[in-house]
Amino acid sequence: MITPRFDELIHAPTRLAIVSLLAASEVADFKFIRDSVGLSDSALSKQLTTLEEAGYVQIRKGFVGKRPRTSAKLTTVGRAAFEQHVAALQEIVSRSGASVLPP
Repeated sequence: MITPRFDELIHAPTRLAIVSLLAASEVADFKFIRDSVGLSDSALSKQLTTLEEAGYVQIRKGFVGKRPRTSAKLTTVGRAAFEQHVAALQEIVSRSGASVLPP
């Protein structure tokens, strides 16, 4: 069972969108994250650095041919923090009698 724990770092809308996207994939390319979340390169880089410093995201840099490629993935710690945060949000919403899941 997941223990609900609200996470201020993940809760920021941009970081929540990034972590949610990464939770749904094994590894995501920088450009895919940027385009999906709708951020500039510099804004995404800043948010990924913040998540990386917290230990939530692992950044990989490499090359495909001669072109640099950056990708990101959730760490085990990041996935656990996300799941706990989602559980906390569900708990908060459920107090109103509303459901965040379809019937």
